[in-house]
Amino acid sequence: MKPIRKRRIRVAQVREPGPGLWSNCFVAGDQFVVAGQIAYDRNDRLVGPGDPYAQSIQALKNLKAFVEAAGARMADVLKINVYLTDIRYRPAFVEARKKFFKGDFPAAVVVGDVTLAYPGLLVEIDAWGVIGCGGKPRKSARGRGS
Repeated sequence: MKPIRKRRIRVAQVREPGPGLWSNCFVAGDQFVVAGQIAYDRNDRLVGPGDPYAQSIQALKNLKAFVEAAGARMADVLKINVYLTDIRYRPAFVEARKKFFKGDFPAAVVVGDVTLAYPGLLVEIDAWGVIGCGGKPRKSARGRGS
């Protein structure tokens, strides 16, 4: 049996953690895993202070950057874990999620009332998936509205 090599994925959009802390993303074979993504932009600034929807959008943008750099699509994400500092932010996250996932949404765990690593963070999202498992992109039906 041929050994599976893990490959670390980096993206310019998300700051890499310091040495000895954690890694943001790995691919091993056709599987990928993305560490918890938060609402920091490429300049390491918090996006959407006090706004769980804006923070969810930014965290999902960061997540998507890693998924695509891994050679996958958001449809290939099988599982997400979502951490909210207040469970009342769940509706804002659910709305944001609709902008990134279509059809069969990934399996999900949503945990509320947690303390996140940095002040001002309201949302953190991690993911796991299999490259290519989301099937071919669907072509939109002609003449039909959505």
